[in-house]
Amino acid sequence: MTAGHKITIEQGTDHVRVVREGQVVAETRRPLLLRETGYPVRYYLPPEDVRTGLLTPSDTTTYCPFKGTASYWSLPGAEDGKDAVWAYPEPKDAVAEIKDHFCFYEVEAAE
Repeated sequence: MTAGHKITIEQGTDHVRVVREGQVVAETRRPLLLRETGYPVRYYLPPEDVRTGLLTPSDTTTYCPFKGTASYWSLPGAEDGKDAVWAYPEPKDAVAEIKDHFCFYEVEAAE
C-alpha cells in the first residue's frame, strides 16, 4: 500500500441481497466487507451465494494497483446493468480473501 492508502477486509454477517428486475441475483449472510481509502464500503459475496447463470460475462477488465485485475459481468435487462458486477480472479496477496467473490455496484441490506 502507498502512504495514506489503506484496504481492510473483514468477514461480515449482514444479510445482503441483490435484486434485479424483481429477481434475486445474489443473497448472503457472509459477505466480505472491503474498506478502501476514498471509496464506499464494498460487499464481496461468495460465489456460492450468487446466481452466476443470471450474469453475462463482459470483455471489460480494469486494473487496480492495490487489488489486481478485475473481470466484469453485466446484469440482465436495462443498460444500467452493464458491467455492474466484478471480481478479482487473481487478486494481489494483500487482498487474497476476495478471490472469486462478486461485488455489485448496487446492494441492499435485507431484513
